[in-house]
Amino acid sequence: MKKLLIAFSLFTVTYLAKAQADRWQQKISYKMDVKLDVNTNKLNGTQVIVYYNNSPDTLSRIYFHTYWNAFQPNSSMDVKSREQGQVVLGQDRAGKDVLDWDRRVTDRISKLQPNEIGYQRLSSVKVAGKNQRLKEHETIVEVFLDKPILPKSKTTLNVVFEAQVPIQIRRSGRDNAEGVRYSMSQWYPKVVEYDYQGWNANPYIGREFYGVWGDYSVNITLDKNYMIAATGTLQNAGQIGFGYAAQGVTTPKPAGSTLTWNFVANNVHDFAWSADNDYVMIKRQPKNGPLLYIVFKNVDSLRNRWEKMADTVELAYPIMAKTFGPYPYKNYTFIQAGDGGMEYPMATFLKNASIGTAIHEWMHSWYQMMLGTNESLYPWMDEGFTNYASERIMTQLQNRTGFEQKSNYESYYRLVKSGLEEPMTTHADHYSTNYAYSNASYSKGSVFMEQLGYIVGNKVRDNILLDYYKQWRFKHPNPNDFIRVAEKASGMELDWYKEYWVNTTKTIDYAIDSLWDENGKTKIRIRRVGEMPMPIDVELTFKDGSKELHYMPLNLMYGQKPVENAINRITHDEWRWTHRTYVFETSRKIFDVAEVNIDPSQQMADVDKRNNALKIQW
Repeated sequence: MKKLLIAFSLFTVTYLAKAQADRWQQKISYKMDVKLDVNTNKLNGTQVIVYYNNSPDTLSRIYFHTYWNAFQPNSSMDVKSREQGQVVLGQDRAGKDVLDWDRRVTDRISKLQPNEIGYQRLSSVKVAGKNQRLKEHETIVEVFLDKPILPKSKTTLNVVFEAQVPIQIRRSGRDNAEGVRYSMSQWYPKVVEYDYQGWNANPYIGREFYGVWGDYSVNITLDKNYMIAATGTLQNAGQIGFGYAAQGVTTPKPAGSTLTWNFVANNVHDFAWSADNDYVMIKRQPKNGPLLYIVFKNVDSLRNRWEKMADTVELAYPIMAKTFGPYPYKNYTFIQAGDGGMEYPMATFLKNASIGTAIHEWMHSWYQMMLGTNESLYPWMDEGFTNYASERIMTQLQNRTGFEQKSNYESYYRLVKSGLEEPMTTHADHYSTNYAYSNASYSKGSVFMEQLGYIVGNKVRDNILLDYYKQWRFKHPNPNDFIRVAEKASGMELDWYKEYWVNTTKTIDYAIDSLWDENGKTKIRIRRVGEMPMPIDVELTFKDGSKELHYMPLNLMYGQKPVENAINRITHDEWRWTHRTYVFETSRKIFDVAEVNIDPSQQMADVDKRNNALKIQW
């Protein structure tokens, strides 16, 4: 009996540990057959969806995203965009008001004609051959299930839908500025994600996305003169051609006026594609990396730019893999389409051959396509981490010198000074201004990661990046999950950092207060002016050119970062966060001191650096 109890106890501990590490999540598979009429811009399709309810909950309803319904006059996206366009952010140099428009949208939706709008309509949703009751909520369709989906079970839904491709407004649509006929993102009825917080049925207002990981097999039929670039891997390349077929394979001429393309993608949470009758393709194959397709409009004068971009992303991959983890899929496609850079699984839409945009969008394959955070709730964990990563990669590719995240810090400082900042816990669609959303998500999110290196040490931060990748790929991590990875890797407590930086708009501001002589030693007082506490580095430079680095860990950390450089570092007692001032000393005489600098690394996002440095002329 004793042995049985011990065995049972060990089993229970192991099971609970595994359960905590492996949070449940739903799974889905889509088999889709769609036909696009290039004359009417109408799409008709069917879906066979197998939905796996891995949750402990019984689901009596299910939701679908129908994104294109946003592209209609008086839609929520239209009204929100026009409302934000009335917000004055300031004046430009000419004294003209700067408005808070998303310049790609502005008031364009309100002016769409019936043949220009977008729509997606679910003609029917059947389970076991029986129609389910539907209720439309603009860009969300609610499906009431006759038979609830029990925990740890699956159900099959048969969906029939039709859609009209809108003119290019935001991300998806037809006939964009570069002349691409079809940019097909958010184009199919997509099942809403259900997670530990319940249904995430966010209407499409204009921000980012969240989806269920699953497997896609998509058959797309359209005019035979159109080339398609898409998420996934083309299965019938030998019949299609257009550069996809293996070298030496001769593709047959299609018997009719259309071609059917079959793309398969496994373990992804979305599917996007584009089509044009003037696309061309080039390929690149990084060592130990995925096959890269670069698909773009056939314009002779621009081909060299696309070639250069292709060469550069090939060079970038080894840096990506080493720093952030290897890319797990067979191929990746850079597609000229859409209204700018926009990321999707195994593919991205690009407006032009911008190398910086291409690197940024590919890095989304790590922080959104593999990690899959809920971008509506935590856009900074995708955009911010991606922005941080792409800056690192571009710095290495271009051999830049100086502080690589400087532009992100400056954008954050401008946000603080604007008075428009909101906590990063704000839902992406509910920021009051586009300005606050973009600067919080991209810039302040980037600063979060760079500043983490200041707190725990840059090498430790890099270990955290790889641990995060390894532990949370395909698991939808939230901010707490990331912080726990960071705590384990650093041996520090870091919840305070998340709480201040993410949950509030409190700022960092430290100042040199005073210096004085006491018994032949120099005393230095540092003052916390801002409301956010931090560990502090202070560099002393002496008249003889020698330096000392004085380090004061924050008491909330319960630890200290490793020594990172050759400068003599002196570690002092922890600085208690409740105390506004801190006094430390050096054995050098006061008249030996030439300079005092708070945070010589510039990684601490101190909003007023004027009080961080003191040069002394004795």
